[in-house]
Amino acid sequence: MIIVHDTFICKPGNASKVAKLFKDAMSENTDVVNIMTDLTGEYNRVVMVSKYENLAAYEQSFQKYMQDTDEVKKIKEKMKGYHELYLSGSREIFQVW
Repeated sequence: MIIVHDTFICKPGNASKVAKLFKDAMSENTDVVNIMTDLTGEYNRVVMVSKYENLAAYEQSFQKYMQDTDEVKKIKEKMKGYHELYLSGSREIFQVW
């Protein structure tokens, strides 16, 4: 199994907005297991945690969001303008042992 952390460093005052956007937009995605905001460490951080059986499953999920389906259109509409709310981001993929 792998765990993916998509981390966003938000502009001040926007972390909770980004977290709410992700929680709403990804509510039907069973791969997303948690949306977290910082209590310690780097300020204004939002982490979206996803879980997959293996890297192939992660790749399939990623490809799904590259298609122009109604589901993807709905997510894009909900997430419209979120790029203006954060400064940078990163992705970490962990192997679970």
